[in-house]
Amino acid sequence: MNSAEQKLAEDKALRDTALSVFQADLRFIREDLSARSVAGRITDRLGDSALDMVDEAVDYAEHNKGRVAAAVAAAIVWIARTPILHGISHLFGLDDDTSELEDDSERSDDD
Repeated sequence: MNSAEQKLAEDKALRDTALSVFQADLRFIREDLSARSVAGRITDRLGDSALDMVDEAVDYAEHNKGRVAAAVAAAIVWIARTPILHGISHLFGLDDDTSELEDDSERSDDD
């Protein structure tokens, strides 16, 4: 057997080995797909991703407690800004001017 025939035999053996590996992978994938649906896989992957994000958020919060506390405080102040502003205006007596204007507008509507 010359070198060309030997090379051809080696190439065929490699091809046959690669084909058997591919067919085994294909069988594994088909069996795995029949065991779990694509929707189930997507749900599992999204759930795993969400858990990873929660873990990362907890790690960040543990390492940056001050920043997280400042962000939470800023969110609370932003949400409660109207009552806070009304309280401040009441504290400094600025709301009396607005109540007088409201009383005047009610009186003019009654006339």
